[in-house]
Amino acid sequence: MFYDMPLFRPPAEGYNIILQATLGCSYNKCSFCSMYKTKKFQVRDLNVLKEEISFLSIQYPQGNRVFLADGDALALETSYLLEILKILKEAFPKLQRVSSYGSPLNFQKKSLEDLKILKENGLSLIYYGIESGNDKILKKTTKGIDKKSIIESIQKANQSKIKISATVILGLGGKKYWKEHIDETADLINQFHVNYLSTLQLGLEEKEKENFYKKFGEEFLWQDDEGMLKEQIRFIEKLNPPKNIIFRSNHASNALPLAGNIPKDREKLLNQLNQVFTGKREIVDKRLRGF
Repeated sequence: MFYDMPLFRPPAEGYNIILQATLGCSYNKCSFCSMYKTKKFQVRDLNVLKEEISFLSIQYPQGNRVFLADGDALALETSYLLEILKILKEAFPKLQRVSSYGSPLNFQKKSLEDLKILKENGLSLIYYGIESGNDKILKKTTKGIDKKSIIESIQKANQSKIKISATVILGLGGKKYWKEHIDETADLINQFHVNYLSTLQLGLEEKEKENFYKKFGEEFLWQDDEGMLKEQIRFIEKLNPPKNIIFRSNHASNALPLAGNIPKDREKLLNQLNQVFTGKREIVDKRLRGF
């Protein structure tokens, strides 16, 4: 295939068509993320994308879902994104959904009208990394945005009718700030509607640890699996969203995969978590995890 590696996509996009509209990440400064450190951000040529879409349409004539990679296709100019969406619609008659990652910074730059027209032309789902609702942690991990801006951008997404799949990173505050991290992240989620919510556990590649510790600005005390599962329990307990949320912890980093709806399945999820502490349920072997 013609992919520029490494190639990343959310778990839910594993069986869908992937098109690299951009390479790398337009921000690429989050200290906890090593996904695109080997790439320089660039917008891919539209003529090349046309050729790749044509090829993909021949390979997958029944294709109905497309994920726009790499790290943040929402960084593209709205007019450019509309061209891509138009070509995809023509190439895949059964197209039902186009999705992409969307950094908070680039989401913030899009006007409500931009988002509405993108939604009308097929961009229906954005994977949005909240990571934490605590401003101190967002600053220490160089996320480049604060809690207030996250709330404003997701409320704008709600107005545009674009669905949001949000992620939160367990362990991001370490042992010192874990309660602030969880409590303020739950408070943030409770202020708007996200369609999907997933948690993953903090993991750092060896070459990124020094940079992470340096930017954190003080000693970072790692949470172990038990600590992260306690974070998960506290998070689920405090979630009180305005609408039902489809909840998952199916990322490869998680010690315990979970799936359910919140608030409907809250007690079921908490029971599964507590079974780990009573010895009735085992966590995933660390050798089988990744980030």
